[in-house]
Amino acid sequence: MFKIIFLCTGNTCRSQMAEGFARELGKGVVEAYSAGVNPAGHVHPKAISVMKEAGIDISRQTSKGIDPELLMKMDMVITLCGNAEATCPMTPPPIKRQHWPIEDPVRATGTEEEVMNEFRKARDEIKFRIQNLVKELRDGGGN
Repeated sequence: MFKIIFLCTGNTCRSQMAEGFARELGKGVVEAYSAGVNPAGHVHPKAISVMKEAGIDISRQTSKGIDPELLMKMDMVITLCGNAEATCPMTPPPIKRQHWPIEDPVRATGTEEEVMNEFRKARDEIKFRIQNLVKELRDGGGN
């Protein structure tokens, strides 16, 4: 199993969605985790809602901080925001790092529908990236 941790600032939205997709789409290939540089202590209700629309329940996931011991056991660290990329602890050279600069839907403004559409946009971009990553890992490109 390829161990991946997804990092964001608060671990409430993007990293939670990435963990949910990786667990579902990467069954048998990926062992997924998520954490936050400054965890907010909850998963955003709109993130839970748009993931349910995609058939994935992340309502039981929790917002948590980075566990340095767990971090060192990862095969890959993926940051989903600039703050996490800049402040993530150093990882040893064998741990691959990727940065996926995905717009934070929590900052969206407008009508309820406009805000939800920003959450869906982030969700869909994360899903696309996870699908590609899982395909690459299945094809042997993760080693």
